[in-house]
This record gives sequence, structure tokens and C-alpha cells, in this order.
Amino acid sequence: METESEPYVRLSTLRQLHQVVADLNTARSLADTLQTVADGVVAGLNYELACVNLVRPDGDLVVAAFAGSSAAEALITGRVGPRESWERRLAMGVAWGDLRFIPHTEGWVLMEDDVPQWHTDGPAPRFEDEWHPHDRLYAPMYASGSGRELLGVISVDRPRNGRHPGPWGQEALQMYASQSAIAISNARLRSNMQRALVRLEREQQALRASEESFRQAFEYAPSGMAIAEMGGDQHGRLLRTNDALCRLLGRPASVMRRYSFADLVHPEDIGTLLRTSAEGGRAELRLGRRDGTYVWVSLRNSVVADTADGPRFLLTHVEDIEERKRHELQLAHRASHDALTGLPNSAELRSRLSARICERPSAPGDEAAYGTYDSARDGGYATGHEASYDTSYDSGYEPQPYEHEHEHGFGFEPAGGAGPYDHHVHAVAPTGGQVDDGTKGLAVLFCDLDGFKSINDRFGHHTGDAVLIEVARRLTTGVRDGDTVARLGGDEFVVLADGLGSADAADLALRLRNAIIPPIRVDGRAVRVGASFGIGWAECGMTVEEVLNSADQRMYVEKRSRAKVHRRAG
Repeated sequence: METESEPYVRLSTLRQLHQVVADLNTARSLADTLQTVADGVVAGLNYELACVNLVRPDGDLVVAAFAGSSAAEALITGRVGPRESWERRLAMGVAWGDLRFIPHTEGWVLMEDDVPQWHTDGPAPRFEDEWHPHDRLYAPMYASGSGRELLGVISVDRPRNGRHPGPWGQEALQMYASQSAIAISNARLRSNMQRALVRLEREQQALRASEESFRQAFEYAPSGMAIAEMGGDQHGRLLRTNDALCRLLGRPASVMRRYSFADLVHPEDIGTLLRTSAEGGRAELRLGRRDGTYVWVSLRNSVVADTADGPRFLLTHVEDIEERKRHELQLAHRASHDALTGLPNSAELRSRLSARICERPSAPGDEAAYGTYDSARDGGYATGHEASYDTSYDSGYEPQPYEHEHEHGFGFEPAGGAGPYDHHVHAVAPTGGQVDDGTKGLAVLFCDLDGFKSINDRFGHHTGDAVLIEVARRLTTGVRDGDTVARLGGDEFVVLADGLGSADAADLALRLRNAIIPPIRVDGRAVRVGASFGIGWAECGMTVEEVLNSADQRMYVEKRSRAKVHRRAG
């Protein structure tokens, strides 16, 4: 750029440097400042090309501005170089103060790295300080302060005098990089302040609009909304409810302020409500209406603050999902029940059985409570336990309500004890065969209709379907409310009855068979079917298939043992 014997050149350069530094402070935005930095290198420091690489928030450097070549600018502006590659470059070559000069003899290893670069071919240098087209000169820009945080790197190329910069040129470029760092920091600060002021004004306007919008959205929302207290003695108390929620629950707003959701929720859903988190919590439960009925709703919670440091409130959105719940129950019922008879289907039967038995058989220590466990029954019951319907047996079986009734259809309470089965009471089978030993278990009655195929073949499927529907009705009428009557498929039915002894199960089979035998009228025609019952017992340690197969086998034993006249039908 100059020689030490030409001080007038230094003075001219200093004037140019002063002018381009002054231009740095006139830029209005960060983008303008970056472009001014690149233009100042070309205009004031006499380099033909200049590139400004700015550090991004993720640490990599992006080409933010370029000056001296429109072709190079279009090629590399916006491209990103990894921070590791840049740190490698700034550690190579010769250190000129904060500057880093990499001569072409060392820089050839950087020709294929992943830092965006632009260079032109040219002749080899003719003398020692002549600039080679592959020489590289970098001016790091550091933030002011002791930390020396890297803000970016100015890369320059092709000095107009074709020589390496001397001490004065190096000092001028280093000084310019320092002033550029200050200008970039100031531009960022101004930009952040301007954005903050604009954001603050917008936030204030938005807050005023939001308050009005919230009031209107809350009051006139088509679904229910409520604001409740958080914390303190009145935690959960409803402070405000909109018209939609008042209409949904049939209670005026003045009355709603006396309650919390815990006062209104269905007793069975109180646990669901208590497990619902305040922020972002969702729950589906039932709320009580004024007339004593309950409606299914979906609750969605969010926490809001009255002021920056003021009390927080719980905003709850209440959506009426009664129709959806009804539809879901209908779909679930269709999936788990037989379309013809309305009885639980095979999958639902297996699900209920699986819920009642576990993989572990009852322990010997459970004998006093549950009876004696016979390991011979693991793969099938011993002869002494094979109970089938006997027409000569007639005890006074009467349907009795369960002592403990649960929604899954089986009555049992969780038992104490150790191990992973603490929540489960083992199902055991009576051990006395036809003699009732006092043990109560889960009886599995497998029912197969006799003569049904001949009715189907003779009168058609319409008559056969009507017979199946009537048999299902008679079976359901003959059992207790908590018992399960399921259609396994075809003309096979299964009855699950818990809490029965051997005599109770045999009497139940007799009663159900007697209920099926009477004629069934279909389209003015009387048809009759018989029924064969096999009695099995569900016992922990058995699989569902083993339980059903056991009852099925006993049904066939009973079917073969009865005289043909007793099985004739149609």
C-alpha cells in the first residue's frame, strides 16, 4: 500500500481511514453497517476485494457482506463456514498483531475446506513481498472488553499496489477491524433497542386489545369457561364463570361462585380431577347439573397472572363432550358385543376372564381362605372336579347379589400380602366335585344348543337368528346382574358367574337349560332347541384358553352322556 519513504501516502491513507470509520457510524441498520464495513476496506484501505464474515448465534460464521466483485458477492454471500474451520485458519500462518496472514505456500491446504472463499488465478510472484492470488489475510473483529468475544472476521484480497501490506498498512487494517467491531456492536445494540421499543409498544397495544378480547371471548364463548383461585385457603374456588358454563350446568353465576370443580365433579372422577395438572392439564370427567344429572366434559387448564408479580389464577376451558362420549361408548359396545344378540362377544369374554385370573396359581398358604389348590388342574381338571349338568340334581339356587360389585363385572376386593399380586385376589376352584365343599369360585358354564342346526337348515337363517336372540334373552334373564353372558360364536354361549360353589353352579346350569327348553315362536311357528352345559372353573395359574377348553370338554362329555331323547329338538 505504501513504503516507509512515502509519508504523504500514510497521511492520505489516514484521511481515507478517518472517512470510512466515520461512515461506519452513519449506517442505520446492522445490515447497512456490515456492507459499509466491506465497502470501507475497498474504498479506504485500497484492497480490491473485501468480505465480512459474521458470527451467528450458533457459533458458525456467515458471509454477511461483500465488496469489490458482484460475481463473488452473488456466489458466496449468505453461505456459512463452520466455526472449527475458521479457528483453524486463524491459528495458521503469520500473526501480524491481531491480523493473520497465510501465504500461498501454506494456504494451499485450505483450497478444498468448507469455508466460503473466492480467489482468482494469477502468475507467481516476481519478488519477495509481491501478493500471490492464493495469499490470505484475515482481520478478526473482537468485542470490546476483557473477554475478546469474536464478532466476525474481515477477509481481504488483492492489494491495489500488488504488495503485502507494510507495518503501516497492517496497523491501518487492524485499527479498521477494531472500529468495525465497535460499529457492529453499536448497530446490534441499536437494533435490539429499536426492536425492544417496537415490541414494547406493540405489547402494550396488544395487552389493551387482549384484555378486551379476553373479556369478550370469555363472556361470549360458545363453550364453558371458568376462572378459579390458585393457592391459599380458597384454592380452586370459582371466581368467574361465563354464560355457556352456567347454561351447561343449569346454575346461575352467583351460585357457581360458591363452588369449586371438586364440589361439582362426579365422585368416581374426583381422582381424575386431582391428578390433572394446573398448567396444560387435560381431563375428561363428569360434572353435576342442578337437576342431579351429570354431563361429560373435557377440562383444559392454563395458568394466568393478573399482573407481572400478582396472584395467579387458573383458567379452565370446559367443553361439552356428552355426545362424543355417547358415540365412543356405542363404538366400544359394537367392538366388544355381538351384533345379533347384543351379548359380549368372544373378545370381550376373554378380556373379562383375563382380568379375573393371573398367571400365578394360588399359594398353599391361601388354603384357608380360598380352598386347596390341586396342581393337576393346571393343564386340565382332575376327574373329581369334572362337573357337568345332571338333570337329577335340583337344589334351591337363587340368584344373589355380589358382596362386592365392580364395574368390570366381577366382585372382589384387593387382598393384602406381599409381591406383585397384592391388588389381586386369586381365583380358585371348588375341590369337591358334585359335593359342595364350601369353596366359592368363578364358574364358567359352556352352553351348546342341541338341534339348532336342523332349525337353521329347515327354516332358514332368519328363524335361526330369532332363536339365538331369544336364547340370549332367556340366558340373560336367568343370571344375576353382575354375571356375564357372552356369545362365543355360532350356537355356543358362555356364562361367567363368580362366587359360586359346586352345587350353585350345577343348579344354575339346570335353571338355564330349563329356561331354554320351552318352545320359541318365530313367525307363528313354534320351534324348540335343547342345551348342553359344561361347568368349568377359572383358576389363577390357568390361561383363558385353558379355562374355556376345560368347560368346552365337559360340555361334550355331558352331551354324550345324555340319552338322545333328551337332546332331541325341532
